[in-house]
Amino acid sequence: MTIPTDSRLAEVKHKLETREARIGIVGMGYVGLPLALLFSAERFRITGFDIAQDKVKTLNAGGSYIVRILPDSIQEAQKAGFQATSDYAEIANMDAVIICVPTPLNEYHQPDLSYVTGTVESLAPYIHEGQLIVLESTTYPGTTEELVVPILEKGNKHGLKVARGPEDTGVHVVFSPEREDPGNETVARHDIPKVVGGCGAVGAELAAAMYGTIFRRVVAVSSPAVAEMTKLLENIYRCVNIALVNELKQLCMRMGIDIHEVIDAAKTKPFGFQAFYPGPGLGGHCIPIDPFYLSWKAKEFDFNTRFIELAGEINTAMPSFVVAQVGAALNLHRKALNGSKVLVLGLAYKRDIDDLRESPSLTIIELLRDAGAFVSYNDPFFPTVGHGRHYDLNMTNTPLDTIGDFDAVVIVTDHTDYDFKSIVAKSKLVVDTRNATKGIDSPNIVRC
Repeated sequence: MTIPTDSRLAEVKHKLETREARIGIVGMGYVGLPLALLFSAERFRITGFDIAQDKVKTLNAGGSYIVRILPDSIQEAQKAGFQATSDYAEIANMDAVIICVPTPLNEYHQPDLSYVTGTVESLAPYIHEGQLIVLESTTYPGTTEELVVPILEKGNKHGLKVARGPEDTGVHVVFSPEREDPGNETVARHDIPKVVGGCGAVGAELAAAMYGTIFRRVVAVSSPAVAEMTKLLENIYRCVNIALVNELKQLCMRMGIDIHEVIDAAKTKPFGFQAFYPGPGLGGHCIPIDPFYLSWKAKEFDFNTRFIELAGEINTAMPSFVVAQVGAALNLHRKALNGSKVLVLGLAYKRDIDDLRESPSLTIIELLRDAGAFVSYNDPFFPTVGHGRHYDLNMTNTPLDTIGDFDAVVIVTDHTDYDFKSIVAKSKLVVDTRNATKGIDSPNIVRC
């Protein structure tokens, strides 16, 4: 134990362990809101911070804007003291603050840390001695020490410094990567080990005490940079392996081999192999973005991450590959892509979630439009889709009862609500990017 049992910090740790601490979570999105509910379920009084007034209003009214989170969950959390606010002055009343804001890429595929810097600048005036500040947003190694710490030290009213040694006073800063996996029903959130890396051992110990109340295992590492790199490794591992099967899929198509049959056979090996599956491109906030964060940072050290960048290029090119396959499939039906009516099934980046972040569907729709196709979409989670950081679609959901009117139906997201056997039967042509039609025999199916 780093913290003396008779110190003020021991009192903070005790409050964290006994659920008496006030915890503020900044960013009520796909990471921050589920985390707030986990803490609320353990009887913590949670304050959710968000600059979006509509989110604050919805949460305080007991509602939800994320499909997988029911209003009942919000209302149950309110009984434990959960509330939402846009007033950063409330940070002064928190014993711990967890930052869960987006870290996207800008138009040049470079890290956009404006949400992190803006958040830290907003809370810095209200931090106090002994407070625990945790960054969970995925980022490159060095962000916590090089970006967050200087802003906190410069922006606070009391001249506080970040505590590093056991005897230091000030605020305690930690990086702890989020490991949220929307739609995953096989692993309970409590069973996902929590990695923490503190600027000092005391901060790591306080973070371990806090997270230990909601996660069954906390893994402490030696520094924020190690924790930051841990998150990148996890997601780059997936990115690289998905790129591998995406490339092998294209080769297998030329060779007349079913890549999914190959994967099913390979995964019978009880050691040395983990199954990854090809698709129309990568989506979500982490896997499409994290490799570029590390590649950008690596250049500071005169190092080129060639292997990682190649994987990113392969995955980024998949929507274009899908559109080319749609054009080729239409040609077999004596139709040109230019002027054809195409229905895209699924906007979300993966099955059964209401998350559009970096979804390949959005890119595929734009590429189809650019090629002259008349494009519609269907997704049970999105009655409309408008404008976002990387898309400008302004479309309305098309009912499936019109499916026979389209020259081609492209399965991009395989929601379980879809009856693919019925969809195939009613369609003139189905281009399947997810192997959703496995076991269905029809000359109108093209799998890619």
